[in-house]
Amino acid sequence: MEYKKLISFPEGFLWGASTSAFQCEGAYDEDGKSKCERELRPVPDNIADFSTTSDHYHRYKEDIALMKEMGFKAYRFSIAWTRIIPNGDGIVNALGVKHYNDVIDECLKNGITPIVTLHHFDIPNCLEERYGGWRSREVINDFAEYCTVCFKEFGDRVKHWTVNNEYNSFFFDMLNSSFGDKTAGIDDQNALKAGINIAHIKLVAESKVIGICQEMWPDALIGPTVHYEPGYANSSRPEDQLAVDNNDAFRVYLYLDVACKGKYHPLVWRFLEDRDALPDIQPGDMEIIAAHNANWLTLNYYMSATVGYSRLEDESVGMAISQNGGADDMTSYNIQGVVKGYANPHLVRSEFGWEIDAVGLRNALRRLAYRYDLPIIITENGLGAYDKLEEDGSIHDPYRIEYLKNHIAQCRLAINDGVNLIGFCPWSAIDLISTHQGMAKRYGFIYVNRDEHDLKDLKRYRKDSFYWYQKVIESNGEIL
Repeated sequence: MEYKKLISFPEGFLWGASTSAFQCEGAYDEDGKSKCERELRPVPDNIADFSTTSDHYHRYKEDIALMKEMGFKAYRFSIAWTRIIPNGDGIVNALGVKHYNDVIDECLKNGITPIVTLHHFDIPNCLEERYGGWRSREVINDFAEYCTVCFKEFGDRVKHWTVNNEYNSFFFDMLNSSFGDKTAGIDDQNALKAGINIAHIKLVAESKVIGICQEMWPDALIGPTVHYEPGYANSSRPEDQLAVDNNDAFRVYLYLDVACKGKYHPLVWRFLEDRDALPDIQPGDMEIIAAHNANWLTLNYYMSATVGYSRLEDESVGMAISQNGGADDMTSYNIQGVVKGYANPHLVRSEFGWEIDAVGLRNALRRLAYRYDLPIIITENGLGAYDKLEEDGSIHDPYRIEYLKNHIAQCRLAINDGVNLIGFCPWSAIDLISTHQGMAKRYGFIYVNRDEHDLKDLKRYRKDSFYWYQKVIESNGEIL
């Protein structure tokens, strides 16, 4: 749909950007912090580890000052469970609490609204060793305990919470253990059952945490963060349109229906029933899920998915996430009898192989808004690229500006479509360690001067996109 007169971005729109603790903080063994599971995974020789990352832990004041200079209205970051309760349960680490109090206060002092993610792929490794982390129901109470501490310590100033970052990634771990917490040791025959049990445990834990927050702070917004690749039919075959519906149900509605409607999606439930893979539901689980529903949605969007129908006899293939971000990242996968992925010939790719589709963001926002009727904020969207620091300290990234300009334009169109979009916080505020490509794949508005293994001086430099985004925010999205 095209409009003759466009509605502007609303007043108070939360312009900002995002980071996560384990990818940007560094200081991974300081001030009482324990190691998270992600920090202890083997790292290829050519990829940076998470020990120092961008050193945001020590430089947060400098980074937040730069965010203020850009005009940020919001900063989405995550709290490290390993800093708050290093043993996973029990004793609270006062130094960890102080650090995040300082970060939150620094944001507020600079007129920036803190948006806090409670869990961003970084479960304490001691819980992995103790009982298997998210594979065990023991984690539900430990996670609730940790979140309760956060609500108690920070809830007087933090009114925007997300519980689990991209928790829908865990369902696809059943096919390809490449994202989120590890599912090592699960053979193919049991992967589906194991995957949905992990998902169910996370969903029960999330619902419980939502209920705790809403009881302690009724004025807070709290909900899930999902990544979403809205599907397009690979052809006009009716079966391919069924695959579009299947794709959306399996990728995102499974999780959001639980978080927002208090029940499982019927299509996915029937699939699990047919495969003898229903989750191990315990007494009280569904009551917790039904009673505590999200009151906003946070969306991570990078690309769309082009899909077609899959037959039972087709070979099952997981989403391939290669170390260098290869071309098959989110487009070639197959769940037998459900959905099969294809490349989209109408889209170009980034230099890391990801398809670029700004209109897909509008599609994603419309589908989520019309289904759940909740406020939405974008918490990740961005372009990973090889940025170059010039001799004069400049970084020219017109490709990032073009990418974000097109996606922000689609956000405005989505608002005109009736979407209650309240903010845009792309990935990422500063350069940080990419999950699969280390320091080479940069997303930030702020350049951090380091390489994979050479920390250099970690000095901050403003990219061209920094100055461009400054004008976007100043004009409330009128100047792109």
